[in-house]
Amino acid sequence: MFNFKGKTAIVTGGTRGIGLEVSKILAENGANVVSSYRSNDNAAKGLKERYPDNIEVFKGDISEFEVSKSLVDFAYERFGHLDILINNAGVWDYLYAGSFEVEVWDNMIKNNLRSVYLVTDYTVSKWLKDGTRGRIVNVSSTAGQRGEAEHAHYAATKGAIISYTKSLCSELAPKGIIANCVAPGWVDTELNEKPFAGDGKEKIRKTIPIGRIPEAKEIAWPIVFLASDLASAVCGEIFNVNGGSVLCG
Repeated sequence: MFNFKGKTAIVTGGTRGIGLEVSKILAENGANVVSSYRSNDNAAKGLKERYPDNIEVFKGDISEFEVSKSLVDFAYERFGHLDILINNAGVWDYLYAGSFEVEVWDNMIKNNLRSVYLVTDYTVSKWLKDGTRGRIVNVSSTAGQRGEAEHAHYAATKGAIISYTKSLCSELAPKGIIANCVAPGWVDTELNEKPFAGDGKEKIRKTIPIGRIPEAKEIAWPIVFLASDLASAVCGEIFNVNGGSVLCG
């Protein structure tokens, strides 16, 4: 169905969870992939060992300007070009209204929004120079559409990513660069270990119309679709993948 032969992709946060599944699908369908990560060396090593010929891993904090540039430059140096950018990396934690935890707020903005901007803008600067008709897929969240109690900082970053995607579409589509967004709901990954604790997972499951919590691969396939030529006329869209838990008009 998908053919990414000759294409190179960056997948941020690409060694675990949703990003891991995206990296695997792209590699298995012919793409060369650079999967970035920040700290888990074992996960990165396992991915690299499984796909030694067409996946490279890149360690670093991409919310730092020089690191974000190095990630993009590494993709060009290793594979000669870059065609697809998947902005998946992000964090999730708690922030209670009235707690005035400025550092928690700033850390969320840095990791979930600043990193997306830095990697994207540097990538776009190179694409505009070399004429690449690239694809950008940003990973947002249902929290960015409806808000989320006790996670306002997370919701704010994910809402901003949605608006950023639409703005990129308007500006860059006439130049051949297509941007779209996927907005997952609850996903069965280690990121949600805390809310899943105890009977939390079962309570969450009951709120989802399809009767289960989607797996990471079920989010990865829509991301890959938007990065493919099959989505050639899709631009600036927010693809909701949440089992029906949030129905957005």
